[in-house]
Amino acid sequence: METQIMRIPLLAIFICFSCITTHAQDYAAALIPKNLLPYASAVIRNEEATTEVKNLSTTVFRYKRVVTVLNKNGDDNVRIGVWYDKNRRIKYIKGVVYDEYGKPTDKFNERRFNDYSSYDGFSMFSDNRVKGYRPAVVNYPYTVEYEYEVSSKQSLNFDDWQPNGEEGTAVEKSTYRFICKPDFKIRYKECNYTGKVKTEDVQGLKVYTWEANNLKALRNEPYSPDPELYETVVKIVPEKFDYLGYDGQFTNWNELGKWFNDKLLTGRNVLPPATVSYIHNLTDTISSPKLKAKAIYEYMQHKSRYVSIQVGIGGLQPFTASEVDMLNYGDCKGLVNYTQAMLKAANIPSYYCMVEAGNMKKSFMPDFASMAQGNHVILCLPFKNDTTWLECTDKYAPFGFLGEFTDDRLVLACTPEGGKLMRTPKYTYTDSKQIRKAIVKLNEDGELTGNMTTTFEGSQFDNRTTMPVDIKDEIKKAKENYSINNMEIESLQLKAVKKQEPVNNEDIKFTARDYATVLGGRYFFMANLANRRSYVPREVRNRITDIYINRGYTDIDEITYEVPAGYKLDSNPLMVKINKPFGNFTAVATMTGNKITYKRRLEVVDGTYPKEQYQELVDFYQSVVDADNYKVALVKAN
Repeated sequence: METQIMRIPLLAIFICFSCITTHAQDYAAALIPKNLLPYASAVIRNEEATTEVKNLSTTVFRYKRVVTVLNKNGDDNVRIGVWYDKNRRIKYIKGVVYDEYGKPTDKFNERRFNDYSSYDGFSMFSDNRVKGYRPAVVNYPYTVEYEYEVSSKQSLNFDDWQPNGEEGTAVEKSTYRFICKPDFKIRYKECNYTGKVKTEDVQGLKVYTWEANNLKALRNEPYSPDPELYETVVKIVPEKFDYLGYDGQFTNWNELGKWFNDKLLTGRNVLPPATVSYIHNLTDTISSPKLKAKAIYEYMQHKSRYVSIQVGIGGLQPFTASEVDMLNYGDCKGLVNYTQAMLKAANIPSYYCMVEAGNMKKSFMPDFASMAQGNHVILCLPFKNDTTWLECTDKYAPFGFLGEFTDDRLVLACTPEGGKLMRTPKYTYTDSKQIRKAIVKLNEDGELTGNMTTTFEGSQFDNRTTMPVDIKDEIKKAKENYSINNMEIESLQLKAVKKQEPVNNEDIKFTARDYATVLGGRYFFMANLANRRSYVPREVRNRITDIYINRGYTDIDEITYEVPAGYKLDSNPLMVKINKPFGNFTAVATMTGNKITYKRRLEVVDGTYPKEQYQELVDFYQSVVDADNYKVALVKAN
């Protein structure tokens, strides 16, 4: 009998133990520890995640979760989604629903799940699919227990363990196990983990175990930093691996970048002879390497279009340059590789760079190389003392402009010599300006007429489109942007100046009836015509996280009003000046003759600030909102 037990696979023992504890466990909501209820809309009663590397080409992931939903805000905790593709197979999914008292009310399995394409909203082709399901329960509280198993043909990418990765969700117990053969070496990074990993040898296998207990629910706090700075996360990467038939090994960014370059990029930048000849004809008469690169980039923009394609080697390997040249489209990988190939034909070196793209800046971790970091590709041109970056998916982006999607973060440049981390350009709050000037006239009836010119620079360049547009659509958008009651736009012009530091220009000629209110010989109107702030971050007591302002900017407004003759100011003059570490604000309205000049300047300084300054931040924005709602009051002069 003892011999037979020893022959049972290790994971079978874990699974049997899980099943025994599940059936013995009472999931009555009343048994949830009271200290876990504050701010919680759901409580994870038990969570078990296990990754087992069978061999270099096979990884099995098993996941079980028991979660009690306390109110409708916690329903997302039981929206189950399991993705798969031709290299990732679902073995089973099953679950049980319990009522408030822990009694089973329903069971479900994979047949109940919807099967749909994992469409991201823009991909033209994708291998990924998802099995999705949410139990139809409306009586709170209720509990859902579910588990699934998936097998993948690789040993490179493993899911992170994030026991408290959902706001408003408390955790009674969460466990993560990583199982592999002793010769399968891993590196791991623990973020905000207060425990200690347990390692043991069981039946000839190495088992790593992380466990978390009694984690209180995290609140949503405005201006919070990257969650990995305060949530518990464990990341694991292998030293040696196989990824869908591509083997390799790495322990740092240099080795990872070299593997990527040698295995996934080398040999894919060959262009047809006719295209090489065209590139020479296009650039041979241009002496400046940077201007040659500009000509090639703009040719690529004119010739190609972006199409997201998530197929092939896990969506990692680009189409060949010759394929993109023939098809005239490609995804970010394909267009970067294609542009790099054309630059190479003109003897201009460049780096294929992986980046974690998104409006929220997120850098690669300098001390932890992994393929799990990065969701986009851009191109770097390392000109001496003038490093230039290219976004190859935007047909209308100025040469050398990245914008908010990939700015100011560490990225991985893949080169034949190896990988290296580089930082993309930062658009400071002084670089990122929105400058607006308007000269307008108010008549006796309160109708407003005038012209308004706005320029957008730095990260604010993208506040207006640069692509060819239907002017009627843009007029409609402009009316929505400005929220000026009864606004009618007579003409609108958009013009982007694609120079070294690009500028976007907008010119509007407009009218707005009843902008001013005329009542009993008095005359009222809002001084801030077009840039009024309405949002004030909510009060948060006992804040946990520091303040993080992701992006800084400067807004400058100057509006000159010509008002009807015979009036004088009947309101207190507007004169506000606030200086804080995270921002500066001034607003002034003065009257000279029959002209009122309104000036506003708001500077928001990006960075991290102590949580103790949060109330100051709230008060700062409240003062801005109050000043933005200042009304000029005029009265007939004697």
